[in-house]
Amino acid sequence: MGGPSGSSGSSAPVVLSVQSVSKAFGAAPLFTDLSLGIAEGDRVGVVGPNGSGKSTLLRILADLEAPDRGTRALRRLARVGYVPQDPSFPAGTTPEAVVAAAVAETVKDAGEADLRVAKALSRAGFDDPTTPVERLSGGWAKRLAIVRELAREPDVLLLDEPTNHLDLAGIVWLETLLRAERRAFLVVSHDRWFLENVVERMIEIDRIHPSGRFETVGRYSDFLERRDDALREQAAYRETLANRVRGEIAWLRQGAKARTTKQQARIARADDLIDELADARDRSRVAKAGITFTASGRQTKRLLVAEGVGKDRGARTIIRDLDLVLRPGTRLGLLGANGSGKSTLLQLLAGTLAPDRGTITRADGLRVVHFEQDRGGLDPAWSLRQALAGDGDSVIYNDRSIHVASWAKRFLFRNEQLGQPVSRLSGGERARVHLARLMLAPADLLLLDEPTNDLDIPTLEVLEETLCEFPGALVLVTHDRYLLDRVSTSLLALDGAGGVTEYADLAQWQSAQAAAEAAAREAPRRQPPAKPTTPTKRLSYHEQREWDRMEDAILEAEAALAECRRAMEDPAVISDAGELARRYAATEAATAEVTRLYARWEELEAKRG
Repeated sequence: MGGPSGSSGSSAPVVLSVQSVSKAFGAAPLFTDLSLGIAEGDRVGVVGPNGSGKSTLLRILADLEAPDRGTRALRRLARVGYVPQDPSFPAGTTPEAVVAAAVAETVKDAGEADLRVAKALSRAGFDDPTTPVERLSGGWAKRLAIVRELAREPDVLLLDEPTNHLDLAGIVWLETLLRAERRAFLVVSHDRWFLENVVERMIEIDRIHPSGRFETVGRYSDFLERRDDALREQAAYRETLANRVRGEIAWLRQGAKARTTKQQARIARADDLIDELADARDRSRVAKAGITFTASGRQTKRLLVAEGVGKDRGARTIIRDLDLVLRPGTRLGLLGANGSGKSTLLQLLAGTLAPDRGTITRADGLRVVHFEQDRGGLDPAWSLRQALAGDGDSVIYNDRSIHVASWAKRFLFRNEQLGQPVSRLSGGERARVHLARLMLAPADLLLLDEPTNDLDIPTLEVLEETLCEFPGALVLVTHDRYLLDRVSTSLLALDGAGGVTEYADLAQWQSAQAAAEAAAREAPRRQPPAKPTTPTKRLSYHEQREWDRMEDAILEAEAALAECRRAMEDPAVISDAGELARRYAATEAATAEVTRLYARWEELEAKRG
């Protein structure tokens, strides 16, 4: 039913392990008598509901926190790397300095250290490794934290929610990085697609399992199948146990008296069975967040229409000539790198930002609910009660008054938490508070910007069901590919340079990405498209102008790429880690531009027929 306690799932030597560890905060235990081992080459994924102790377990494995009971063991001379959920760096430093300091811990030769720093920064893809760390976005800070630990060349790498703050390109980068790693790693994540792609062994920490832990060897999908089988076996055992308990209770009610040793033993066994059944039933009660967005029920065919919308950020165009119609039942997913304009587009749709060009027409009285990525509006000094119900003792939901304690319970909060300040809530708890507040407002249009950050998998599953059933229109930004693929009826990909491309689903987008990458690799052997001798009616005015310029644009991009490759081969920069990283990043950017242009050429070619 999930492997022996402490099993590494591998015949290779164990590098890091914990034995019979327990940890509690106050009177509430996180986990009890938990054992696991990580062997050489292991690729382990850890899941579990919020509050089950996953992050605490990682800190114990990293030797940053002590268990209440139990032991941690690390193989002699082995090194452990640890990437927390929200990494931090010394103020006033740079990515180059951060990695150099990490490398200096294990490498004394200056030449070797410089090469390792350059390799790490190149793997991360930094355009400028001398940028102050304070100016890094959350995604780039996470990349820096990951390559900093890899630069130390640990024997075991521990990662806590590494996909948080990364965009889709960043997550694919991380997947590629981990698949190429020979060292062992253990990752805590709620990203189901990511787990499916990188791990070969799964551990769930959850009190629903008799030992508090369930383990399988295989991918995440294998884990789901075997866990379902195990839970069905548990349900069948509970039923058998309940029948035995009913028999013992009937015997006790006949007036059994402890006059003999045999009768005393049977009464003791009956008590044990009753306690075991109560414990099994208690563990089987799995609470789920009650997330249901309130729809207004309006039947307007067109809720929002955008025509020729454009938006600039300084001298850069991030949205160009966007045409969009949102109807009831539309569930639109947005794709694009960090900074490509996804949040900006949501603000345009919400009406909190005005377009520079074009028009956005909204239905009369359109009710919009906007979940913003920064989750503002919560005062850290507020109590949970105030955050959920303001100064009152109840909320109005679906025209019905609900006491704040009942409303809090719906989002998995306990009564004793109502007086707790928001500042002490976990990331997942704060996310549930925001969802609870948004649910109170009836909506025709939901705009959700990264609502999945910090949510555990059970809550994500509830959110998926809710979004699929929402009858209004939905525009969704999320790095959770599983949720995006299941919920969205279509996708819009923003390239960050103004271009917007529509895809039917995630598979089509991935195929386009793969084709574009293949085109870039073939670029030196391909000829750019010839200019058309006469304009075609299939292209819009702007597209025709773009097509007319395409040959020159591709030639210029390929020339820039060739120049970047020559610069990379210059022996004078081999000893300069910062310059080598900059040239590598320039080469990557030039390759991406060639890829983008060829992909765009193929799109326009297809339109021309």
